[in-house]
Amino acid sequence: MKRIFRWFLVVLLLLTTCPYGMASAASEPEIETPHALLMEVSTGTVLYEKDADTAVHPASVTKIMTILLIFEAIENGEISLNDEVVTSAYAKSMGGSQVYLETGEIQTVETLLKCIIIASGNDAAVTMAEKIAGTEEAFVECMNKKAAELGMENTHFVDCCGLTESAEHYTSARDVAIMSRELLYHYPEVTEYSGIWMEDITHETAQGSSVFTLANTNKLLRAYDGCDGLKTGSTSYAKYCLSATARRDGIRLISVVLTAPDSKTRFSDAATLLSYGFSRCSIYYDEDSPKLSQITVRGTIQEEFAVCLDREFSYLSTSGEDFSLIEKSLEWEENIQAPLKKGDQVGEYVYTLNGVQLGAVPIVMAEDAPKASYLDYLERVWEKWAFG
Repeated sequence: MKRIFRWFLVVLLLLTTCPYGMASAASEPEIETPHALLMEVSTGTVLYEKDADTAVHPASVTKIMTILLIFEAIENGEISLNDEVVTSAYAKSMGGSQVYLETGEIQTVETLLKCIIIASGNDAAVTMAEKIAGTEEAFVECMNKKAAELGMENTHFVDCCGLTESAEHYTSARDVAIMSRELLYHYPEVTEYSGIWMEDITHETAQGSSVFTLANTNKLLRAYDGCDGLKTGSTSYAKYCLSATARRDGIRLISVVLTAPDSKTRFSDAATLLSYGFSRCSIYYDEDSPKLSQITVRGTIQEEFAVCLDREFSYLSTSGEDFSLIEKSLEWEENIQAPLKKGDQVGEYVYTLNGVQLGAVPIVMAEDAPKASYLDYLERVWEKWAFG
């Protein structure tokens, strides 16, 4: 009886200390959340969906788009992480979750990013919106433009933080996954911030200096192996929302749940989907891609031009294929003719398995190949005659 009792305590301890990490699903997962989607990041493959195109209010999950536009502005050189930003009276007036910025308070872009990503600060989000676009309204126009570019067909934003309860502010589980993937794929460094559990910032105002602790609301950071983001959200109107991401064995997944009935269900369902995905997926990365030699282009004077692969290749398997059987081949365009610009496709590197093409990576020009003029040919003839 003592031995049985000890085993009972061990099992009980595991279940209570790892409430989400124990979730698994070899078959189709069962979740309570009405709207959900599971996506693999490198390929964008959808592994599971449930009423994923219905437009609903996303609450603070809205800030994923805000964060994406901030990282784009940094990449484009419009702002830098060390830039100082002044808080306006309007930004200070934001309700809901906030980090209590004061009017005239100065913080760096990086600190405000942390305030948005970790603590979901509405005041910080509006401060950055004003920094980038001048006004929140102008920034929201940029958000909607970006959503359209990404093909987010069931999305329209009214504010930059999700505080509004307007029926005109909406998105879908699929669209949340799309913008989450865009952020994680192009700016993976976001997880350096979204994976922070707690961090202190310092308020420097006319009233003096004070320390404020940013606390992450994403419980999966500590309860689910591999989780390092991304964004929670909840209001009485939107209910409980989450876009969670985790990485295991080189595979990064995004689990989106919207309008969950309570916080516990939100995290439990997101974890169930992640475990389902990791149980099914294996991914192939080409670690031995070809070293491409220079190519000859017709109609130009230069002898050879450099080319390169447009991107790395990855293939997501959900049926356990033997990756060692993958075959690779180079295929070139039939007529490689000037003029060509850097980035123009001139061939592709093809991957096949058991005679079935898995995918291909474009081979593109690494430099411009201008078309030769009549004078170029005359100069070439002259050089050969004069200099042998």
